[in-house]
Amino acid sequence: MCVANTGRVVSLNKEKNTATVNFHGSIIEARTGLMEVEEGELVLVHAGCILQKVSEERYNEWVKLAEEMGDL
Repeated sequence: MCVANTGRVVSLNKEKNTATVNFHGSIIEARTGLMEVEEGELVLVHAGCILQKVSEERYNEWVKLAEEMGDL
């Protein structure tokens, strides 16, 4: 089973179409080719690709759920 995760964009590399995303302290590089994002935005990432932007409310719901599951 694959699970998408939410994180915050901390930097962009527009030449490579990638973004550095912080997932609660874990930093990853994700592809931005499916949508335009800006630093500071919250995003949903699956398989190394940013799929969509998420609201602060949805992000907080995800964090709460992950904490309940013991993932954070």
